[in-house]
Amino acid sequence: MSTAPHPSGVSPDPAEAATTSDDAAGIGKLFAVLLAGEYAAFYRLIDESRMAPDVASKVAIARMAASEINHYDTLAAQVTAHGIEPTAAVERYRSIFDDYHRVTTPKTWYEALVKAYVGDGLAADFYTEVSGVLPDHAQGVIREVMAETANSRFAREQVAAAVAADPALRSPLTLWGRRLLGEAVTHAQWVLAAEEEVTDLLFAGSASLHGIAGFFDAITSDHATRMRELGLGE
Repeated sequence: MSTAPHPSGVSPDPAEAATTSDDAAGIGKLFAVLLAGEYAAFYRLIDESRMAPDVASKVAIARMAASEINHYDTLAAQVTAHGIEPTAAVERYRSIFDDYHRVTTPKTWYEALVKAYVGDGLAADFYTEVSGVLPDHAQGVIREVMAETANSRFAREQVAAAVAADPALRSPLTLWGRRLLGEAVTHAQWVLAAEEEVTDLLFAGSASLHGIAGFFDAITSDHATRMRELGLGE
């Protein structure tokens, strides 16, 4: 029996062929959301790198930006394979990410560093939390993207050293970190509210994600650990 060609012209993965049509649609939209996030993250890093005080810091930020483009390319291939045009996906979701970055624009280099470290960590946490409910082929994509989420370690080292040298930085940067988390959760909820197929994929009948509340509780707990690594938090 012949099979109709995939809309993108790319033959679907045999494992994906066994996935229900609803799940396949949800996976395609999930990858589209992540693609738009990587696009926004790249340009955010370029903008905020202007605050970097020295060459070493500028190079470190450039490495982070390069990894975002690698993530983008990986996800763009997957989005295309699901019959979605990558630039259309970015246009569909970019306003949510643009709004997040607009309301979390750092005013100092240390705020930029906290945002870089927290943002990188939140992305890794999100990928980790969702990967357990995805089919094997989609988990492989997530693992590939996660392989480059450690480029923000330099930010942790700089912030921790600065806070140790000047304890007065701790309180305002702690409040900044809380704001970053709060805005990230709010904007993620907007995406879930807008995309029912993604919400159903991640949370309907999930054994590893105990509903949306449990998902965000896990993200919040990991964030608190990350803030302590920065020398911030309670």
